[in-house]
Order: sequence, then structure tokens, then C-alpha cells
Amino acid sequence: MSEKQSELKFAFQKAFPVMIGYLMLAMGYGLYMHNLGFSFWFPTIMAAVIYGGSVEFIVASRLVARFAPWNVFLVTLVVGFRQFFYSLAMLNKYRNTSIFQRLILIFGESDETFSVNYALEVPTNLKTKLVYTYVTIFNYLAWVMGAFLGGFSGHLLGIQLRGLNFMMTALFIVLFLEQFLKEQSHLSSFSGLIITTISLLVIGKTYFLLVTLSFLVVEYAIKYYLDQKRVFPHDID
Repeated sequence: MSEKQSELKFAFQKAFPVMIGYLMLAMGYGLYMHNLGFSFWFPTIMAAVIYGGSVEFIVASRLVARFAPWNVFLVTLVVGFRQFFYSLAMLNKYRNTSIFQRLILIFGESDETFSVNYALEVPTNLKTKLVYTYVTIFNYLAWVMGAFLGGFSGHLLGIQLRGLNFMMTALFIVLFLEQFLKEQSHLSSFSGLIITTISLLVIGKTYFLLVTLSFLVVEYAIKYYLDQKRVFPHDID
């Protein structure tokens, strides 16, 4: 077996659990898009181009809702902003890669790919950067393939699964609970729930999201200022 094949095999073994999860979730996403009335190539192309998981569910629901580009932009920005910190954490690991590899690694930096590559211990006889790249590609292909299979299955069978519209709500509930259990301070969770509820009741469902995000930005700007003032009392006025 060549060295290249060994790296490919090693990366496949490490990416396999994520690939199974991506395949199942993306099939649900493809079926969800089918339920919304889209042809199977919509979820396939969106999965290939956006590759944003929860962002794709948001975009799918927005495509059939009232046109509100700023809402979509802000939500996708907030949901995807964590990727910025992933990239910072991987700067050293992805250093000295080719431009082609770098583009793949940057575009394919999903939550799970980051987790796998960050914790990966590559044997010394294998090229580490190549393994990172293969893991990223495997996960990406699994997601796109799952979206295609889900959309195509719905198209082929011509079925409408009842209750599938709840998938996006269920996905965000799971993400919220997962984050809630990890965080040391529940300020973000509780303030998010409270501010969102009040904004929805006062502003209405059309613009409550813009107001909620604005208040959350202000809240965290104040929190950051107070934290800095506590740590550096003489440097902050």
C-alpha cells in the first residue's frame, strides 16, 4: 500500500463516524427541502455551495417565507460566526499547506471537521496536512451526498412526510441544549430566551429578529467592556 493510500485510509477511518452522522442529517435536510416543494437539485447545490448545516435549514425556510434579506443575513452571520474562532484555533495546524489545500480546509471547516482535525494524532510516517485535507473532503462529500439522497428519495417516491417541518426547530433545540450543558455561565442562554421572547411579543414576528440581535450585540459589548475594566482597571476609562 502506498503512502498516499495509507493517509487516505487513516483519514477515512477518523472521518467515518462524522460521515455517517452527516449522511443521516443531510438526508433529512434533503427531505425537508422536498417537503417545501423544491426539486432534488436545490438541496444538493445548496449543500455543495453553502455547506453550513443549520444555515442551510434557515435558508430553506426563508426561501418560502416573506422576503427579508437582512434577517437572513444577520441570522446566517450569527449562526456561522463561530467558524471564525475555529479558523483561529487551526492557524498553526494548517500552516504551510498549498493554496489548493488551504482553500479546501477553510471552506470545509465545519464543527465536526474542526473537532476531528484539532484532536487528531497523525502517525509520524503519514503527512499530517494531507490527512487533515482528506478528513475535510470526506465529511464534505458525505454531507453533499446525504442532501442529494434525501432530496432525490423524496422526488423519486413523491412522498410528503408529515411533521418534517419541525426538523429545523428540533435541530436548534438540540444545539441550544448542547451549548447550555457546555457553558459555565448561562448568561447568553437566559438573555437570549428573555430578549427574544420580549422582542417577539412587542415588535411582532416580522422584525423581532433584528431587534433581538441588536440588543444581544449591545449586551455583549457592555459585558466585554465590564470584563476588560475588571481585568485592566487602569487601562479602561
